[in-house]
Amino acid sequence: MADKNKVKVSCIQCGTTNYYPLDQNGKKVVCGRCHQPLPQPGSVIEPSLPQVQAILQHSSLPILIDFYSPACAPCHIMNPLVDSLAQRRKGELMAVKINVDLYPQLAASFRVQAVPTFIIVNKGHERGRTSGAMSEADFALWVASLI
Repeated sequence: MADKNKVKVSCIQCGTTNYYPLDQNGKKVVCGRCHQPLPQPGSVIEPSLPQVQAILQHSSLPILIDFYSPACAPCHIMNPLVDSLAQRRKGELMAVKINVDLYPQLAASFRVQAVPTFIIVNKGHERGRTSGAMSEADFALWVASLI
């Protein structure tokens, strides 16, 4: 039985999945493998290219990737929905934002042709994708159907 005072989170440096104590009282929580600080559960992270690769290769949690552009109006509409979903699903998935303007090669490797594009990756395999803005309910149901 899982401890209700801990949730899973993947290290953005090495990709190892760790248990993060929810009652950490402001203390820094580090990865058990590489000893780097862990991201706050439920946060949406914007990792560097090496960090994206580590998470995709080693995380046991499903990864929700949000490919976006700062100049994209639908991307701005979806931002609070992604934040809300990440918070509600903390411990069940990791939410990652990838700026296609900064990482066009990464977007191309995922065959992203429009923004926003959302992709669920689990254990290195794409589970599903969708593009464009949608309602919060539709977005939550789409994610729930894939994790």
